[in-house]
Amino acid sequence: MKRTLSIIAAMFVAAMAYSQTPELRPEVFDLIDLDRSGMENVKTLHQNGQDAEAAAALLDYYRGRKGIVTATIRDLSKVKISPEEKKWADEGLEHTFFVHYGYQPSYNYGEDINWKFWPVKDMELRWQLHRHKWWVPMGQAYKVTKDEKYAVEWTKQYIDWIIKNPYDDPDKENLGFSWRPLEVSDRLRKQPDMFMLFVDSPAFTPEFLTEFLVNYHKHAEHILANYSEHGNHLLFQAQRMIGAGCFFPEFKRAKTWSDSGVGILNREINLQVFEDGGHYELCPHYHLATINIFLEALETADINGLRDLFPQNYIDKVESMIMYYGNLCFPDYENPCFSDAKTIHKDEMLRNYRRWSKVFPENEAIRYWATEGKSGKLPEYLSKGYLNTGTFIFRNSWGDDATQMVVKAGPPAFWHNQPDNGTFELWYKGHNLFPDSGAYIYSGDDEIMKWRRWFRRTDSHNTITLDNKDIDNTDSKTLLWDAEASTPVLVTENQGYEGFSHRRSIFFVDRKYFVIVDEAHGPASGTVNLNYQMPMGEIVFNTSNMTAATDFEDGSNMILKCFAPENTEMAISDGWHSPAYRTKVERKKISFNTTKAEGEVTRYITVIVPKDEPGDNLKITASFISKAFSQNSLSIQVKVGKDRKQKLSYELK
Repeated sequence: MKRTLSIIAAMFVAAMAYSQTPELRPEVFDLIDLDRSGMENVKTLHQNGQDAEAAAALLDYYRGRKGIVTATIRDLSKVKISPEEKKWADEGLEHTFFVHYGYQPSYNYGEDINWKFWPVKDMELRWQLHRHKWWVPMGQAYKVTKDEKYAVEWTKQYIDWIIKNPYDDPDKENLGFSWRPLEVSDRLRKQPDMFMLFVDSPAFTPEFLTEFLVNYHKHAEHILANYSEHGNHLLFQAQRMIGAGCFFPEFKRAKTWSDSGVGILNREINLQVFEDGGHYELCPHYHLATINIFLEALETADINGLRDLFPQNYIDKVESMIMYYGNLCFPDYENPCFSDAKTIHKDEMLRNYRRWSKVFPENEAIRYWATEGKSGKLPEYLSKGYLNTGTFIFRNSWGDDATQMVVKAGPPAFWHNQPDNGTFELWYKGHNLFPDSGAYIYSGDDEIMKWRRWFRRTDSHNTITLDNKDIDNTDSKTLLWDAEASTPVLVTENQGYEGFSHRRSIFFVDRKYFVIVDEAHGPASGTVNLNYQMPMGEIVFNTSNMTAATDFEDGSNMILKCFAPENTEMAISDGWHSPAYRTKVERKKISFNTTKAEGEVTRYITVIVPKDEPGDNLKITASFISKAFSQNSLSIQVKVGKDRKQKLSYELK
């Protein structure tokens, strides 16, 4: 009987917690500058002890406020909602919350919302619940349909979240999720949009306004005291603090917030972005994100008449970042899946280029990409090297008929980088023939971390390992890059392990096919593994000839042939490619494994020929002319099919 009564009591308390109405928060009047123009009535009522009436006057002020918008909603009359967003909004009414694309269908968090529900022990699933991704869609649905159910439910959920996720939460585990600075900054960015969408609703009461403003102020102060040390998290936080200060200039601390964000971005754009325009995490996904962080800060400044807060150097750096990204991507607008990247598709990239083109209307290349070639023009060069970032692009065309290889061989990098120096992707006539592995997942319990480690590990990329171990150092040096030579050539070297350096030389022969020379030198001994990740689909392997060839019917194929030391074994194993979070596609990987004795040099030649027809019926020969490894030179000869024999060489100066 006691247990039954306890359960009933608990249910009653929980129900009351969810249905609790907002309370008037008189401390809001200490946070607002009541001497600001338009606040006269609010100030008088507050000074007379009439805080309820002052809150109503404050709501009238905000409902009548003009000229302040966000970078994402500039005109409320043009608010729309997509079918997907409408689904999130409607499911949100039933507490089925869209948290992450990687977890679909979405989970239901209970009639009495359980903000601690963690159905899969993936850190992202728990963190991103507190980004409230369904709330702005609820606002869009309200604005489009005028149905009060969205506003009523949103205000309930908003107050419920405040009650159950207090800033001084004694549950430290939950506090680490609900008040992690990145999530706090995400809410800081989205809540002005919610404010604009819902403020005219009867459900948005004066009492709710005070709850909202006190909570929002707490968020901004939390960021100010807990900025991340570096990386994209710091950029997100700074950009959102600018937005907070600009959207709510009524707060006494508003200028402090926005000034802190401006100062950080002006500093970090020179620390995090190399002179060539690449972002220092060496990950296409986060490079794209940081472009839009810097750009949204600029847009926010623009719409508030504050463009002069950002010097010309800042604007130029953003433009160089866009040009880097445009060069990195393939003719179908998709990016290489280096490091923790996901595949961004053409429709999303067109939206990005159209946005960027408005900021940089004189840039012909950005306009070309924004209009799919209807206006503007492409760069005059084809191949391009970014020596600071360690990104190199071989291409023979900008069109759909292109052969394009993108190589990643850069300096040490931050968290979203992977130990993959020397890896590459190769695109030919509409098909990515060597897609990198991607990320699949980030962090969580042991099962999740098992997959995290698989996708990050060095032998899951197109590069060399020693004893299948991850490389210890990721600091490639560019020894030679010549894009204008009759045979474009790249030579990079990375000391991946103690006593073990990997030199990779790539020749773009006749601008049709690639010859890769890998030389492992140094005193270290063990089994050298030359790893290649195959494309998805039918592959023909011949271990005796050390070849792999695609068998595709779409006119985009390749053959790979490796010339390796004696007693090398060609191993075929299962592999994966992840184009999106928690999405993985089966494929094969191959490795050419040979024993390296102490002090020996292990040398491979790999010829990769993109071609139209499927199969492995192409004769390829290759050999070293220079029989011994040299620190300063290389000379080999190669013959492919009926083409003339090619001598390929370089001398370092």
